[in-house]
Amino acid sequence: MTAVVTSPLPDAQTRSQGVALRRGLAMLGMTLIVPGSAQLAGGNERLGRLALRIWCTLIVLAVLFGVLFLTARSFAIGLYANPVTLQVLRWASLVLGIGWALLFVNAWRIANPPAQGPRAKVVIPGIAFLLAIAVGFSSWTLASAFDAQSRLFGNVFTGGGKAETSGGRYNVLLLGGDAGADREGLRPDTMIVASIDANTGRTVLFSLPRNLQWAPFPDSSPLKKLYPNGYWCRDQSCLLNAVYTLATNHKNLYPGVKNPGVQATKEVIGNILGLDINYWALVDLKGFQALIDAVGGINLDVARKVPIGGGTNLTTGKKYPILGYIGPGKDLHLNGYNALWFARSREGSTDYERMARQKCVLNAMAKQLNPLTVVTKFQEIAKAGEEIVATDLPTSQIGTMLDLAQKGRALPLSSVSFAPPLIRPVKPDFARIREIVKTKIAASEAAGDKPEMTSTSPTASPSTSSSKPSGTPKVKTQTDDLDQVCTVS
Repeated sequence: MTAVVTSPLPDAQTRSQGVALRRGLAMLGMTLIVPGSAQLAGGNERLGRLALRIWCTLIVLAVLFGVLFLTARSFAIGLYANPVTLQVLRWASLVLGIGWALLFVNAWRIANPPAQGPRAKVVIPGIAFLLAIAVGFSSWTLASAFDAQSRLFGNVFTGGGKAETSGGRYNVLLLGGDAGADREGLRPDTMIVASIDANTGRTVLFSLPRNLQWAPFPDSSPLKKLYPNGYWCRDQSCLLNAVYTLATNHKNLYPGVKNPGVQATKEVIGNILGLDINYWALVDLKGFQALIDAVGGINLDVARKVPIGGGTNLTTGKKYPILGYIGPGKDLHLNGYNALWFARSREGSTDYERMARQKCVLNAMAKQLNPLTVVTKFQEIAKAGEEIVATDLPTSQIGTMLDLAQKGRALPLSSVSFAPPLIRPVKPDFARIREIVKTKIAASEAAGDKPEMTSTSPTASPSTSSSKPSGTPKVKTQTDDLDQVCTVS
């Protein structure tokens, strides 16, 4: 008969240590999933109830905000984007993170460390320490993100614009300025008005050349008294982009206005186009470059090579060397430096070609900057965003603009470039400009979800849109569907 060899049963101390180990691990797991539950189970009921109430309150607040986001998204985003809200979230994240980390330490203590074996006495506090560090680091990271958002929204979105739509549209003036060391003051070389349908998000871009003369100030503008017949000088230095500097030098005419240059530019451009401007945003070129880099670059079709560098300083006569070229090529990935030069390069091209390239960059950003990119790269975007000189869009309207941008992403982005031969910048026909704006907006609204039939080249001869509504006067316009224009066939 063969004897059966059996292992001896573990003694009572070994069994007790195993139970203590499992209990310690369970306490840490409970704290990780439901903070406070380990304290309730372990006898520290007062602390457990407090932690559990806080945890349940946070869940309820998150659910309520989720419901608010689904039912009133614009209001929810505006509430969240308020700098006060973000600072509350910042400090709450820090305090709650520290409290949660301390709960792991308390969970280890109430798990009766003396009853645990030699190995458990190292494993349990080690795990508790790692969990506490992970929670603390996460809360610090979250608090830093809230702080960055608070500074971004507080410093950039200063408010003061007009929230009421005009004819069911929001008209936003986009200015790109370069205050480099070789320039006298800031002159916005990029001047584009985005006219956005308040219901569909369908957008038309109207761009004006920087060298436009005789710009008419509206009767409400203080500069109307200085230039009653339009902004013109005998030496032809009174260009549209110089209105900014003009108003800055006459800031006494704009008492109480934070940025007279932008205010005057907004007034005159709104009068030229016959549009009531709701908001403006002024972006420094360095901020533009940082923003492109923050979102990981953009993809563009480049029809012909664009020089990096080159040009001549009009004040000193100094010529700059060409440092390289961008393109040509299809679906090229450009970082901030190259995207900036693609938009601003003057060597071998006209201002009007630059206007077209700038709109291609805006179109690429509108199409490629998706919500996931914003969320995952928000820290970098926020840092770049602080280099934006200013905007009068209030935080309460951010949600509305984001909603419209999301709707507009799926629709063709059309544009009008007021450049020769459509107009003569030296002596523009402003009545015709306003007529073109009115007609283009009417055509855009009538297009519905169907792409507009427009010319495929920003420098093509003027063409007549075939999507104008019945009864709308046919006006020849240099128009582009940017999805077609910014594409290499």
